[in-house]
Amino acid sequence: MAIPQEHLDFIAGQFDAFGPITIKRMFGGAGIFHEGLMIAMVNRDLLLRLKVDEHNQADYEARGMKPFSIDGKKKGMPYWEVPQDVIENRDQLAAWARKSFEAALRSKKK
Repeated sequence: MAIPQEHLDFIAGQFDAFGPITIKRMFGGAGIFHEGLMIAMVNRDLLLRLKVDEHNQADYEARGMKPFSIDGKKKGMPYWEVPQDVIENRDQLAAWARKSFEAALRSKKK
């Protein structure tokens, strides 16, 4: 099942306080990009996940969030589920998204 456009429109609106994003449909889900770097994803499960590294992982762990993984794979992807209350608060989502953009910048340099 493809992600409904209405859901992607809602997610895009929630990023307004963060800055310009581009959403690209890919592999049955969608990637969310800022300045050409993927900072988030939405899969068929309709959950928003932001990019995580060692600098922001504790924020997600403290909230009981888990990384995205595919059954049968040992290592998950560096995108973790975002708590619903963060998604609903545009300013808070912007703060989390900034940390994810910084993670994307760091991973680009490797």
